[in-house]
Amino acid sequence: MLESDDATPPAVPLSVLDLAVVADGSDVGRALEQSIALAVAVEGLGYRRFWVAEHHNMPGIASSATAVLMGHIASATSSIRVGSGGIMLPNQAPLVVAEQFGTLEALHRGRIDLGIGRAPGTDQITALALRRSADALSADDFPQQLGELMAFFAGGFPEKHPFRAITAVPGYGDEPEIWLLGSSGFSAQLAGMLGLPFSFAHHFSAANTLPALALYRSHFRPSATLAAPHAMVAVSVICAETDEQAQWLAGPSRLAFVRLRSGRPGRLPTPEEAAGHEYSPSEQLIIDGRTSGQIVGGPETVRAGLATLVHETQADELMITAMIHGYDDRLRSYELVADLARNSAKPAGAASCG
Repeated sequence: MLESDDATPPAVPLSVLDLAVVADGSDVGRALEQSIALAVAVEGLGYRRFWVAEHHNMPGIASSATAVLMGHIASATSSIRVGSGGIMLPNQAPLVVAEQFGTLEALHRGRIDLGIGRAPGTDQITALALRRSADALSADDFPQQLGELMAFFAGGFPEKHPFRAITAVPGYGDEPEIWLLGSSGFSAQLAGMLGLPFSFAHHFSAANTLPALALYRSHFRPSATLAAPHAMVAVSVICAETDEQAQWLAGPSRLAFVRLRSGRPGRLPTPEEAAGHEYSPSEQLIIDGRTSGQIVGGPETVRAGLATLVHETQADELMITAMIHGYDDRLRSYELVADLARNSAKPAGAASCG
């Protein structure tokens, strides 16, 4: 939990968004092993959720088979909620998603989150390979797909609907906690209208965070799921012992993003390679846009940044992602943030430990 100030909720749960990062010098198998190990570690640190994200055709990200990885993570842990951040619904048939996540929920009752997005999570050619039709590249039917998915879980198809005769097994009666994810206003409004919890991608769309959250709250309608809006904000946080060390560790993610935007995705470079890269003016503009919502620094810098974010967004939860080259440095970042949360929750004058 993270306490910010008197104007915000006194305790904000913290969670983790992981991409099973494939670092330069490592491989996919090691990246997946580290993702599972990280989940076990942050469970012990008190984080509430551990989500993995669906991406495709990205050499530096190994979480493409999201449901498969979630199964391994859930089996290795015992209490932390395990979820998708997210499943890109236009890439997959709603019935298949219902069966996959119904299976996960049946095996790990009460611990599975299904975060759903509508972006492709990849480039257009790879999206075509996933969806098998150029006509399917649009996400215009996302609300219909979402409705079908929810109906497969709840058995709520209208009487004359062609899918009424289908029972998702597993799926029907084994519904995970469903979230909508977004980086703009569309999913924010839809989540509000459906009365679902909403997670916003502040880590790569910081300029849209406050408008999207306002849309979500203003469009919210109470549902069987929620009586009031519930918003989580995903934020990139890199914490180290000092501001200078944190900036050093942040270098690889910045260089990787520039390469991605330039059509040259690859494995996460080392801090040494990132520090030696000379950025062109156009590359620097890309970095400036990307880092505007990041929180990078030593514990006090991060504490202040997270407190400000909670105050400005009135978030009910925060989800932290840390794309750091070395596993030990990545884990240490989450340990330091957990320390901040524990210490901020103590009564005034209580001794701190670190």
